[in-house]
Amino acid sequence: MTPVLTAIGFAFNTALLFVLTRRLLGVPVGWFRTLLVAIVVTGAMSGFLELASERLGITSDGGLAEPSDDLTVVALVLLLLVAWGVALGVGGLVLLEALVPTGTLPSPVAVLRDLPARRRRSRRYGQIVAVAVKHGLGGFLRAGSRLPEDHDHARLGRRLRMAFSDGGVTFVKLGQMLATRPDVVGPDLAAELGQLQADTPPQAWPDIERTLRAELGEGWRDEFAAFDEEPLAAASVGQVYRADLADGSPVVVKVQRAGAQEQVRADLDIVLRMSRWLERTTPWGRALGVRNLAEGFAASLTEELDYRVEAANAAAVAAGTGPSAGAPVGTGPQARSREDAGADALVRVPTTYPSLTTSRVLVMERIAGVPLSRADATRGLDATTRERLAHALLGSVLTQVLQTGVFHADLHAGNVLVERVGRPAGDDGADGADGADRPGGEGGNDDATGPARLALLDYGSVGRLDRTARDAVGRLLFAVDRGDSLGAVDSLCDVIDAPAGLDDRALEREVGAVISRVQNGSAGPTTSVFGDLFVLVVRHGFTVPPQIAAAFRALGALEGTLQALHPELDLVTASRSAGQDYLGQKLSPQEVRATLEEHLVHVLPILQRLPRRVDAIAAAVQSGEAQLRVRWLADPSDRSFVTGVVNHLVITVLASVLALSGVLLLVAPGGPALTPTIDLNPLLGGTLFLFAFVLGARSLARVFRDPGPSPRRGR
Repeated sequence: MTPVLTAIGFAFNTALLFVLTRRLLGVPVGWFRTLLVAIVVTGAMSGFLELASERLGITSDGGLAEPSDDLTVVALVLLLLVAWGVALGVGGLVLLEALVPTGTLPSPVAVLRDLPARRRRSRRYGQIVAVAVKHGLGGFLRAGSRLPEDHDHARLGRRLRMAFSDGGVTFVKLGQMLATRPDVVGPDLAAELGQLQADTPPQAWPDIERTLRAELGEGWRDEFAAFDEEPLAAASVGQVYRADLADGSPVVVKVQRAGAQEQVRADLDIVLRMSRWLERTTPWGRALGVRNLAEGFAASLTEELDYRVEAANAAAVAAGTGPSAGAPVGTGPQARSREDAGADALVRVPTTYPSLTTSRVLVMERIAGVPLSRADATRGLDATTRERLAHALLGSVLTQVLQTGVFHADLHAGNVLVERVGRPAGDDGADGADGADRPGGEGGNDDATGPARLALLDYGSVGRLDRTARDAVGRLLFAVDRGDSLGAVDSLCDVIDAPAGLDDRALEREVGAVISRVQNGSAGPTTSVFGDLFVLVVRHGFTVPPQIAAAFRALGALEGTLQALHPELDLVTASRSAGQDYLGQKLSPQEVRATLEEHLVHVLPILQRLPRRVDAIAAAVQSGEAQLRVRWLADPSDRSFVTGVVNHLVITVLASVLALSGVLLLVAPGGPALTPTIDLNPLLGGTLFLFAFVLGARSLARVFRDPGPSPRRGR
């Protein structure tokens, strides 16, 4: 046979074996491993069949060396040997599935396509590991590593803070996110990571201009009457510039750094891969749930890279800051001017310009004001004005949290700007801004004594609560005001997941102690209650959902902001007054009627059918016809589960019987002789054992690849 025909025959046999093994296995497996097994088995079988043909007396021309032999019997033996080759291929695939399941390793095509990215990722892995080792954290990356004792958490936090700072923008933001989750990492680690700040030099103007041209078009300068090329501030992801629109409106323009998205996404890929590995191999990774943390962080940071989301967040928060505050109006492509936007609101949101906002460019109204984090922010404001602004800010935040459900999740003093209403919009004062991640405000010494209002900046971090959570937080406020520790505990358990074995009595006593301190005036306002309660629930092992943690953090951060605005404010009285206003609105006739109508819509059909059903039940009981019927396996998933179990059982029993019968026939002496050299018993035994082998392999493959559906639990 020529080499060409030999190659064609080998390829045909390999393809046939490829199809047969996949069909016999009955579960989807990787094509590459199937092809590899088919090539190996085909090559091995070629030599083995030649050797078997010589032993069976088959000549080169296809005849038999012994005329007494039966050609049909010899062909059956060869067919059995070929079938065993196919069965061994199936067994090889099952063994590979047990050792390296399909999907564990990437396909060769994916490896080749991803080779450049893998090379870059490997370099980045090396940099990250080097940073971890430099700061004494290399030991925590080893399999089986554990966290230190509680008294060493502060030192570990310092090491993490320095390592995250050296790791770059993604890891700085990861540390800042972990700082907001003391319920997960502990208060000591959270306090240390809260000091993380990004220190990044500004990117060159040509790179920023290319981004503006790509996002706003070649004629982007036509949208602006003036554009200052010197950044007001630079942060790790974006930079902020001062500009004036074509109609003269003063704005700030936040531009994302060139290459920031690619760098962050590459780092997020590494963070997700490392989190999966750490959760699989380390006890501390499993205890902290690092995979869920990393996935939540990746989703949040991916949103932050899209400035359209930030603009939408600003519009959503504006609904809770006062009548029409910050809302774009008008029929033109631009939003309305600053003088008209929220003119009657004491707390407002800077106006955004949707027509000029893209995924990497955000245009927002420029506000001439001073952040509350500066000592001169309230200079020239009398006590009455400061108190009125503090009440307005507290009421606005409570409205956001309890009514609209969309709230500013990072309301520290640097994100609250004191704006003098009488100051011209273009009067910039001293240059400066409070960070590139908080566009909208400019600093400056303002000695004006005219009316003032507050503007909220930075909408990269916004929390959202559904109606159930908002109602539970409202009930918690009401319980604190009434001194009801039992109601407060019930409200807490409605919004956060209680641990197994919770000591209800101990928790109620501690909550009562916190409420007592507030009522006696020995603690801060309602906002400080949330900070104390957050520490308390963490200590008791509660699992706090991220959005609830954001609400607790926002209310806790508000206390310091209110103190910076008006230190003499009676925060307890102000908080109680704001809470009573909220409750008064919830208990107003209109709200009560709307709530009752909503409940009646759901309950009325049930009430209409109830008399007939009660009468039918009573009649059935009186006549003795009442029956209790339970429909077993009524659910399709239950039937599927039982069917899968029965199938596995039948296949296992059948394979066991065939294997036992085959072994008995193989070792049994004698039996009818089909030819002078071939007996019937070994031939039947080999056939039966072949069937048993294939059935057993098929059953094992389903165990490794497809355990079958589980029955539903609880409906």
